[in-house]
Amino acid sequence: MRGAAMSLTAAASGLVVFLLSVSVVQGQRGWGVTYSSTEICAVKGSTVEINCSYTYPSRWRGGVNTVENTFWFIKQKDVETVYVTTDSEYAGRVETLCGNNTCTLRIRNLTESDSAQYWFRFKTNQDAYSGLPVTLSITDLQVKVSRPQSDLNLRCLSSCPPGHTSYIWFKNGQKVKEDTSPDADFSYDSADSYSCALKGYEDSPTPSVYAPKLPSVSVSPSAEIEEGSSVNLTCSSDANPAANYTWYKKDEDSPKASGQNFTITDFRAEHSGNLFL
Repeated sequence: MRGAAMSLTAAASGLVVFLLSVSVVQGQRGWGVTYSSTEICAVKGSTVEINCSYTYPSRWRGGVNTVENTFWFIKQKDVETVYVTTDSEYAGRVETLCGNNTCTLRIRNLTESDSAQYWFRFKTNQDAYSGLPVTLSITDLQVKVSRPQSDLNLRCLSSCPPGHTSYIWFKNGQKVKEDTSPDADFSYDSADSYSCALKGYEDSPTPSVYAPKLPSVSVSPSAEIEEGSSVNLTCSSDANPAANYTWYKKDEDSPKASGQNFTITDFRAEHSGNLFL
């Protein structure tokens, strides 16, 4: 219905962000709609509130002018009007909080397909009026990691328009940096872990990225190996992003294999010895 190297996907849910910024007003002859923001970027799985207030003349076309209905809608392909509160794709996730010339649209459990332009419209007994659209962008937050020399370079990837958000960085669970740039440099230490979040979503950072822990190797079959048989070696290590593996034989410089699994299909006496990663 709607259009919505190493990385990790953020897990964000249940967070409500109240957006306060310079008001944007559209109106004439007493009619108007004021938004707290016309550009909103929110994290997938979270909750967002789009706030507006509206004005209208007390009398219009020779009669008393009173509000009868309020609506939030999007447009599909600039033609079809989709009313958010009644559309099946929003069922159970949307509510409006309206009264005293204000109306807030709340959307929970955001998905990437919720990215759209949202219009507010109100109807009186004499006329109707629509505000300018509010652009809502839903991002699936990710962390990209690179380590040039002794420094660790991290990038907090999002689809938010540039300049519409700040990035918060955490080191070992503690906030260490805030910047409008998505890039951050840290001194490398294999014991440290890092995560990022969007400003306003500090309680829902990405999963931490960290260097590989001490690896372990399993051998199959685990019993005594006969010549001519196959042997499977599997290495595993706790790492985020996932580690890369290279197999070596002790006292030899050239690698025997790469990847988490190493299979010797025709085991012979010369294969005996210590392998390491």
